[in-house]
Amino acid sequence: MLCVKGIERTVDDRVAGAAAVARQGNVPSSAPRPHIVARSVWAAGGDGSTAARTPPPPHYDDKVLAVFVHHTDSPNDYDCADAPRIIRYLAAGQTGARDWDDIGYNFLVDRCGTIYEGRAGGVDRPVVGAHTLGFNHRTAGIAALGTFTVGVPVPRAMTDAIAALVAWKLGLAGIDPRTTVRLTSSNSLSRYKAGTTAALPALAAHGDAYMTTCPGAALKARLPEIRQAAARLQGRT
Repeated sequence: MLCVKGIERTVDDRVAGAAAVARQGNVPSSAPRPHIVARSVWAAGGDGSTAARTPPPPHYDDKVLAVFVHHTDSPNDYDCADAPRIIRYLAAGQTGARDWDDIGYNFLVDRCGTIYEGRAGGVDRPVVGAHTLGFNHRTAGIAALGTFTVGVPVPRAMTDAIAALVAWKLGLAGIDPRTTVRLTSSNSLSRYKAGTTAALPALAAHGDAYMTTCPGAALKARLPEIRQAAARLQGRT
């Protein structure tokens, strides 16, 4: 299954009380904000979609309690200078053929470790994305550009960038990347019936909440060390 399938169609998924409660014991922590390339860098290209250049008004939650990691099921042998064009292609597919209102991922990371702003609304704000069916509320989605199935090397620069982004983003709500949070499903097509509260990692794989192999076995296997690296960046022991 392609990673991009199984993502919610729009952000207008307002299920009453789409609540998520962090596990008790989390303490405030912070990490420096990594460099994030503005959306305008990739959205302004000549092959970009109208929706990418002029996105609809975003929707917001009160905080981000968890991050889901994805891969884009696209080629790995790209030149990193070409990442903006690749992101435009992904956005065009999601806003065109799938008729979504904006790209679903909140952030994208290329193999050189460059972080890009994805969905519009402000990188430091809890923008409701469209990345993980049933679990878009109080979460953020990070997409690794490439395909990371069994045996595929995952660039160190990419995992370091994901760790830095996760440390900062979860730190805004005082969430330890190694902990478990409780998230309530809004869609029965996820792994959990709508209304079910599930205990999920604060840094989770797409497949933890939806029936998919995304973000690929190779990248999923790196999540434990990414959690540890993110916790260290937050100053946790």
